[in-house]
Amino acid sequence: MKDYIDQFIYFMEVERGASRSTVQSYRADLKKFADYIREAGKGVSAVDRKDIAAFLMHLKDQEFSVSTIARNLAAIKTFWKFLTAEQIIRENLVAVVETPRRWMNIPDVLNQKEVERLLDAPSKRGWMGIRDRAILEVMYAAGLRVSEVKDLKKTSVNLEAGFVKCFGKGGKERIVPLGKIAGKAVTRYMEDVRHRLSEKSGDDHLFLSRLGRKFSRQSLWKMIRKYARKTGIKKHITPHTLRHSFATHLLEGGADLIGVQEMLGHADISTTQIYTHIDKEKLKMIHQKFHPRA
Repeated sequence: MKDYIDQFIYFMEVERGASRSTVQSYRADLKKFADYIREAGKGVSAVDRKDIAAFLMHLKDQEFSVSTIARNLAAIKTFWKFLTAEQIIRENLVAVVETPRRWMNIPDVLNQKEVERLLDAPSKRGWMGIRDRAILEVMYAAGLRVSEVKDLKKTSVNLEAGFVKCFGKGGKERIVPLGKIAGKAVTRYMEDVRHRLSEKSGDDHLFLSRLGRKFSRQSLWKMIRKYARKTGIKKHITPHTLRHSFATHLLEGGADLIGVQEMLGHADISTTQIYTHIDKEKLKMIHQKFHPRA
């Protein structure tokens, strides 16, 4: 299968003009599939739908996210389409394999009291607590991804207008309201802390490490895990938890789904609809708890 994958990659690079990141993603995903099929003792022509389904279940068992599994399936589908067009195989059996949307897990979210506990976890004194509080407030107020938070520039925040500008997936720009509380936290950080950190490097990113440099993704993860442990909240908290909570609380408060989609920067509204599923789960819990015949 390796030779066919090499031919496919060449086709994607030269004829399709795919980007470097897309090509690298295809190569990595197809290598995983090729290794799996080789261990099963099969070649390209012998692969059937059951093999594809088994591979997807294999990824699920390894705890890959639904989006990663869907991306792997998309790579296999494109590869099989190529094999069919090149008459390497007779029939494209993969075309009808469904994307595993039913595996989509409803993410953990914090209720409003738990969010308050997490946001209140950093110390109110000292430069680190002031900075960390500002980061957490912005993440919850604007529903930003970790990558978006770390890439914010000093000019990304308009404190007078109460907006933050960020660049999401694919470099797509969006502007999200910041809110008064987050605005105050950022203002204090800017006035009391940031200038001390930036003196060390002159970096123009909004949130800086103790060395005055741009935050790394890993540093943000560690920071959030530290405060999650401090709160004693038993739920599985990740940097995305605040984003999930942001969307859920907006919808529970009556926000329009399309508005939430725009604030989250989702290209497809079906991605945003997972948060309506969370609300339905909550309704189901209420029904089971209070209905006499539940």
